Amino acid sequence: MNIRKTLLIRETIETDGFGKPCGPITRVVAVAVIQNPFAGRYVENLSPLFDISGVIGDRLMADAVNVLAGPPVSYGKAAIVGVNGELEHGGAVLHPKLGKPMRTAVGGGKALIPSNAKVAAAGASIDLPLGHKDEAWSFDHFDTMTIMVADAPRPDEIVLCMAVSDGPRPHPRVGSGPITD
Repeated sequence: MNIRKTLLIRETIETDGFGKPCGPITRVVAVAVIQNPFAGRYVENLSPLFDISGVIGDRLMADAVNVLAGPPVSYGKAAIVGVNGELEHGGAVLHPKLGKPMRTAVGGGKALIPSNAKVAAAGASIDLPLGHKDEAWSFDHFDTMTIMVADAPRPDEIVLCMAVSDGPRPHPRVGSGPITD
């Protein structure tokens, strides 16, 4: 496993989009920029990427949780694959071994971890979805963080992102589901 760099991004929200104050909401993203061992070639067996993401999750998720102001309630993950890779490489780092270290770090995690992946050039952003760690239908916790790394991914890299939050969106008013429309 070749990690070029890691980042820890912390964001604290103190007002909504109209400037109405809210209790502070902290969101943290742990990011790893890694070498894609399959860039530029098709392979059937992507399991080495499964293992890489499990190790990265073990290494970085506790740091992300420790930077939160309060206990973690939401989580999510995303991957940007450099242009010499393929979307399936993003899926391979997001599933199936990244969930276990994420759930361990947040102390639970009954709900599916929302995720997103795409193939893009260096400096591209990705919308990382967030959802409540235990209540899949908590609409108040459906949220998004837009993440980018200015010099990544290079064509043969993957940007792996894991996020946690200690609160919902500011002033949520949608409620909880399920909705039957």
